[in-house]
Amino acid sequence: MDSPQVLISADELRRQLEEGRRIVLLDVRWSLGGPPGHEAYLEGHLPGAVFVDLETELAVPVPPGSAEEARGGRHPLPSAEEFQESARRWGIDDGDTIVAYDDSFGQSAARAWWMLRDAGLRDVRLLDGGLAAWRRAGGPLDRGEVEPRLGNVRLRPGSLATIDADDAADFRGVLLDARAAERYRGEVEPVDPRAGHIPGAISAPTSGNLADDGTFLGAPELRRRFAALGAEPGHRVAVYCGSGVTAAHDVAALAIAGIDAALYPGSFSQWSRDPSRPVATGDEARPGAATADGIASDS
Repeated sequence: MDSPQVLISADELRRQLEEGRRIVLLDVRWSLGGPPGHEAYLEGHLPGAVFVDLETELAVPVPPGSAEEARGGRHPLPSAEEFQESARRWGIDDGDTIVAYDDSFGQSAARAWWMLRDAGLRDVRLLDGGLAAWRRAGGPLDRGEVEPRLGNVRLRPGSLATIDADDAADFRGVLLDARAAERYRGEVEPVDPRAGHIPGAISAPTSGNLADDGTFLGAPELRRRFAALGAEPGHRVAVYCGSGVTAAHDVAALAIAGIDAALYPGSFSQWSRDPSRPVATGDEARPGAATADGIASDS
């Protein structure tokens, strides 16, 4: 991955919008097992923001327990054509600046950030701290639906590195698990058929990327965090989560730290549905591995 800027602060975003700069705002509110984010969006969103449905626009809907879910996991990536159609529906033109946000400190917005960056768009940011930071900055909110004109963006997915299940099984590098630590250890598993983690993976909950106010830690702190897990610039690093959603949050944090990381889109939802794949429990024996509890809405 090259190193464009990952974040924009609420104050900076507000300043640019007040100056009249064209910025496409994407509201990506979603939580695992929670109510649809669209109702919350209608009650209040950043002025001009378009709602993005993670389940149908940032993933291909698959019936639970289906063969499609077993092959691709709970949130398989859409085709290039489907994703381009969605991005144009959001009003994105070639060359636009895009800012994605949510109400969970980037947990779901990072999926949009990663997919758009993977599709070749460079100026894509996460609103640092999400909706809470916008409110703290005194930013206004609008109600109701925003329906932009059709955009003309051309997407070319494949710009960012990914791995598949076979790569994860024999990953010669640092494989990070972005889920909450109790799911990694196999103590709980709310959605997938087996509890635990991919053997050899190290726990790196997305909560560890954040300061107390929900904004990302600074680059030096993130570098120290990931170095303690064995992930440093120049090393091979890959990330997975439950279904490829919140793993993008770790990929974004690693990018802030100057570390390129691949994403495993199928993640544990795909891995755990394949009976030929082994599953480990407990903590891996790596000094400094993270064991703090993660955010409950991880994928």
